[in-house]
Amino acid sequence: MSILQGLGDALKLLFNLDPHLWGIVGRSLQVSLLAIALAACLAVPLGAVLGLIRENRFLKGFIVFNNALMGLPPVVAGLVVYILLSRQGPLGSWQLLFTVTAMVIVQVVLAFPIILGLSLSAVQAVPPGIREAAKTLGASPREQVLAVMREAKGGLLVAIAAGLGRVLAEVGAVMLVGGNIAGRTRVMTTAIVLETRQGNFGLAMGLGLILILLSVGLNMLINALGGKGAWR
Repeated sequence: MSILQGLGDALKLLFNLDPHLWGIVGRSLQVSLLAIALAACLAVPLGAVLGLIRENRFLKGFIVFNNALMGLPPVVAGLVVYILLSRQGPLGSWQLLFTVTAMVIVQVVLAFPIILGLSLSAVQAVPPGIREAAKTLGASPREQVLAVMREAKGGLLVAIAAGLGRVLAEVGAVMLVGGNIAGRTRVMTTAIVLETRQGNFGLAMGLGLILILLSVGLNMLINALGGKGAWR
């Protein structure tokens, strides 16, 4: 099959709203958006609180550790989650392996350090005077943190978008814990690998086009938010 023929087949599948293709896309977005929502709920507040700690030996060590996790090979994260959820693992009784839940868990593991690290940096970039002004006006510690987070909104949104870009493009970890089961745990990246091996280039290229569009859109969003600094 030529590249042009494969591209033509891909466009037909896209514009004819092929249920198999769009089902895979929908499942991918479902898994990744849920994972990002969970990771953001955990990482953004923690990053904001840690970002307000200025000079601290523990914080410096934690940042180094978190930066190492940001570069963790995805397949290693997948292996750890696989071991935890396997029958012999400590969470084996939950029977979560090869389910959407397992895929969400591994994507949270991958996205969390990225969102945390970028959120922490965004909050640290906010001038200290913002918190001092809120404190002078009688704000509680919680209200002070929220005031700083409002000033760092642009950076926090960039952190979430970067985390989403990471998990949408992931292959090895989700295939390891999800099993790439048709109609259940098959997402865009794992489907592209499988369909390419089977010679179904139309479907593979169709999914690839959607991933490219999502990637371009996310990068445009990150650049727009990053360029506006403390976006309001």
